[in-house]
Amino acid sequence: MWWPANLVQVSLFRALHEKEERPKGGVTRTQFFLIAFICSFAYYVFPGYMFEMLTSLSWICWIFPTSVLAQQLGSGLYGLGIAAVGLDWSTISAYLGSPLASPWFATANVAVGFVFVMYVLTPICYWLNVYKAKTFPIFSDDLFTSTGQEYNISSIITSNFHLNITAYEEEGPLYLSTFFAMTYGVGFAALSATAVHVLLFHGREIWEQSKSSFKDKGMDIHTRLMTRYKQVPEWWFWSILVANIAFTIFACQYYNDQLQLPWWGVLLACAIAIVFTLPIGIITAITNQTPGLNIITEYIIGYIYPGYPVANMCFKVYGYISMTQAVTFLQDFKLGHYMKIPPRTMFMAQVVGTLIAGFVYLGTAWWMMETIPDICETTDSSSPWTCPSDRVFYDASVIWGLIGPRRIFGDEGVYEAVNWFFLAGAVAPVLVWLAHKAFPKQEWIGLINMPVLISSTGMMPPATAVNYTTWVIAGFLSGFVVYRYRPDWWQRHNYVLSGALDAGLAFMGVLLYLCLGLEDISVDWWGNDLDGCSYATCPTAKGVFVEGCPVFD
Repeated sequence: MWWPANLVQVSLFRALHEKEERPKGGVTRTQFFLIAFICSFAYYVFPGYMFEMLTSLSWICWIFPTSVLAQQLGSGLYGLGIAAVGLDWSTISAYLGSPLASPWFATANVAVGFVFVMYVLTPICYWLNVYKAKTFPIFSDDLFTSTGQEYNISSIITSNFHLNITAYEEEGPLYLSTFFAMTYGVGFAALSATAVHVLLFHGREIWEQSKSSFKDKGMDIHTRLMTRYKQVPEWWFWSILVANIAFTIFACQYYNDQLQLPWWGVLLACAIAIVFTLPIGIITAITNQTPGLNIITEYIIGYIYPGYPVANMCFKVYGYISMTQAVTFLQDFKLGHYMKIPPRTMFMAQVVGTLIAGFVYLGTAWWMMETIPDICETTDSSSPWTCPSDRVFYDASVIWGLIGPRRIFGDEGVYEAVNWFFLAGAVAPVLVWLAHKAFPKQEWIGLINMPVLISSTGMMPPATAVNYTTWVIAGFLSGFVVYRYRPDWWQRHNYVLSGALDAGLAFMGVLLYLCLGLEDISVDWWGNDLDGCSYATCPTAKGVFVEGCPVFD
């Protein structure tokens, strides 16, 4: 069967290699890009400034403005997002990337996983009051006490960023919202599912490819064409690897009071990144979805080295982010391979780009911290600088680093049973593999990718329900409807449209900030109330008081 996964490759090749000619009665790809770019650029002034509610149209909240249940169900930003939709490309592509670049079967796997976690598992756990779920919001990345109040982290942390055991015992155990707790369980399952899936479905292929690579056999046309260029010597890669590990160990040892991570933590993080780059790279190559190592890196260092939140963050960066950057590096090299760019040119572009990006990121962060008052504070609802990803990063450092997994997910914690997700994730790919072997003619069984399906909600939070629902709708329209009825248009314009939408959004976003954001000029009206679901974060347990929420008897 001819699936959109193949069409993604066709579309990429046509975009990179096909001769640019004006089709009869149509426009060239360059003209199409400019038209789409201008439309995206002009449109983003509405969701980005004038009518921000377009980010999440949660119309169920409008119908039931005083109902906590309805707003929990309908809020696209703070609830389950039923029927919520965002008419904003940044809502669609902010966390999962462009849906136009994912094959349709991968989009279907993400959709099934999202529906199961968001609309089956989470509501069941919430309305059965599992782990006092009704005491907290149904969807939130905040940390809570057993009474539903926000956890006072500053009271349990010492001046040198260590856990004050006495203060923690007085404050009591830390609780998570229903969905936040489920995402950690899903993260456990996704890790074991990735390892088992790659072993079952791609183990033989990896072995055969490894043997053929040592014998210089099986080169495709692209590899043969690239042999005319000088290859990058392996010692270049080894030199950079060794130098970076050495500098990292030096920094962690010299600034140990600040970074907290010992030298062996750096080596362990690098080992985790190296081991998981291959299986996760395979999943990414097939589905354009990348399972993360963030939870397992936090889990490991949290058990080995509890009470050190900064060390936990550093370990996650060296383990998880290194793997992610390695996969991105391979993607760029593969693109250069298809475009016949000399490998040494690609290598130097990567090195120079990394150096420039490092200084730019550091300078930008420094400038924003100095110039934007109360950055990342959520108390000022009018400020766009709420930093959702950084808040989740901070919460993770508290959960896994400061308090430690043993006091939350271990024998001393509330959520010990969540560890069973590891077993569930390992069993799920086995069931698919057995079904595929039992019914080989049913091709759709082979398209069930458990690592992608299970890890589909891995970006939530900070991603919200409306990010997913809108992404799935756009991916379905692109990967199935357009492919089915206009495959030639899809092949010619898919990547061009995706790039144009991204570019238009980026340019208008920068322009709005430079012209209006720096001067703190905003439009104050109901259309800029992002969600309009003020009760979506309210608890429903009896007697729990939260400011601005009704109290249930």
